[in-house]
Order: sequence, then C-alpha cells, then structure tokens
Amino acid sequence: MIRRMMVAVLVALALPVSAQVAPSAAEVAAYTGLHAAAQRGDVAEIRRLAAADQKALEARDGNGRTPLHVATFARRGPAIEALIKAGADHAALDADRYDAVTIASVADDEETLRLLLSMGASAKLTTSRYDGTALIAAAHLGHDGVVRQLIAAKAPLDHVNNLHWTALIEAIVLGDGGRRHQAVVQALLTAGASTALADRQGRTPLALAKDRGYAEMVRMLEAAGAR
Repeated sequence: MIRRMMVAVLVALALPVSAQVAPSAAEVAAYTGLHAAAQRGDVAEIRRLAAADQKALEARDGNGRTPLHVATFARRGPAIEALIKAGADHAALDADRYDAVTIASVADDEETLRLLLSMGASAKLTTSRYDGTALIAAAHLGHDGVVRQLIAAKAPLDHVNNLHWTALIEAIVLGDGGRRHQAVVQALLTAGASTALADRQGRTPLALAKDRGYAEMVRMLEAAGAR
C-alpha cells in the first residue's frame, strides 16, 4: 500500500497542472480572419480567405494555435476539411506541442480523428511536452476507440516518452483499471506492443499491473506472454 501511494505521488509530481489548452471564450471573441472562420465552421469564408492569403492558413493565436487547431478543438469537420484542402499544415504544433491528431485524440473525438487521418494527417508525430504521441495520450485516458484508430493508422506502438513510459505503461500507470483501459491494453497487446519495455525503475507492464491490483490486465498480459 505504501509503495502504491509513493508511486501515485511521483506520478502527480511528474505531470504539470495543464496540458492541452483549448481557446478560451475571450480568445474566441477576439478571433478574426481564418481563426474566426474556423471557430464558426464557415467553409465559404475559409475558402475565400485562404485563396486571398495562403500564409493566413498558418497564422498563430496567442497560444500558437493555427486555424486548423481551432477547428479541431471546436469539432468543425467541414472547416477542417476545407482548411486542409486549402493547404493547411496538419502536422503543425501549437505552443503546447500538440497537433490536430493529438488534440482530437485527447478529446476522444473519434469522428474528427477519422477525418484528419483520412486527409493525410499522421499518427506518428512526437507531440506534447512529454515527447509523447497521440497514442500514448489516448491510452493514458482510456480512449479505446481512438487507440484502435491510431493503431490502424500505424502509430508507433512502443514509443517511449520522456517519463520513460510507453502507451501500454501509461494505460496501466495512469489508467483506472476499468473497462476502457482494459480495452486499450488488449488493443495494444493484440497489435504487438512490447511487454518487455520497462519504466525507469525497471518495472515491466506486468509488474505495474500487479502492483496496482489490476487483475484483468494481469491476466491479459500473462496471456500475451508478459513476464
């Protein structure tokens, strides 16, 4: 019990207070040009403004968000499609180092993620202050449908972030052991995620699951040959 409490404290200390920052109401009210059109989902205005000034597609707001980031936060599918067709960079990172794919993944927005991936956005980028990936972020949050989409899009299964965690480890360490995190673990194992990669203390996914008392995850890991 003491060991588990210590791990929880260390995890909390490792994570900053905020990660993704969606546009605030004040920021939205102040938007002009393509940022405003993206927030509203105004496809005709996006096309008009992009045709008049291609550089405006990569304009940044106060937090480094492009119009595509704004449209993704706002779940404006037609606007996202119009921006990418006009030439918006779907790999652009905001000030917090998030791309559109990771923004949609963290939001558990499967529809927007599906659209972005269908239009050529990559699931392979290194994003966030943790040097992670969209897959790691989704696994951490238990977004199992998103995880399955990202796996199908060839997201790197065994990327190790700067906390020395993989998607599999994050699903265990930061998950609640419940149904959705179990589904994430199973999806990763089925796809071939490594069960041997360990955290900085040398603890494997199996050891971490046992430490937390996540019996179903332990069963799945052992069935996959974890040691």
